[in-house]
Amino acid sequence: MPVPLSLDQVLLLAPLCRTEYRAAFEAPTAVLERYGISASPLCLAHFVAQIMHETGALTLLFEDLDYSAQRLVTVWPGRFRPRGPLDPRVYAHEPRKLADAVYAGRLGNLHPDDGYTFRGRGLLQLTGKDSYARATTILRESAGSVPDFTREPDAVLGKDWCLAVAAAHWKQSGCNEAADRDDVEQVAHLINGGTVGMAARKAWYDRTRAIWH
Repeated sequence: MPVPLSLDQVLLLAPLCRTEYRAAFEAPTAVLERYGISASPLCLAHFVAQIMHETGALTLLFEDLDYSAQRLVTVWPGRFRPRGPLDPRVYAHEPRKLADAVYAGRLGNLHPDDGYTFRGRGLLQLTGKDSYARATTILRESAGSVPDFTREPDAVLGKDWCLAVAAAHWKQSGCNEAADRDDVEQVAHLINGGTVGMAARKAWYDRTRAIWH
């Protein structure tokens, strides 16, 4: 029997939840069951903890790329001086320029402005054109009329798709298995490619585990 998740539980954790996300969590059971997330309290707690962290408690739709020069060096030390080639002062508080610099030529981003077009969006901050293409393919295997998210990237934010996109990305990345091992760091690595914000991720997990235990 799937572990239930209610809108009231979500709002307890995220009282300022955006309208788009709120609508998605009004009837989440089928989606969470389809992708194995509600198979155990442990897995559900990990999933909710990660989406809370990635979206600032469901208040962010897009990746926040408005960084100070000092913060850029911390987040991308290999790309910005003194270790990397880029001058952080040039990219500070310039989200489009930053995205097109740090995401260009990878993650399936091949064309000018792809980095910004396919910047992080949604519950798990889907990033890179390849991820948008994979989400389209996975959802079309189990759903009816699914938008091509590479052509309509903002569609991943819609109430009909935001939870399904996040759940599909979660499963495809192997997060169910890492969650079943109760490995917060591995889950974070699979979602984010590293361990950025680990203390905050663990704090969220402590809160979600108290609800789903």
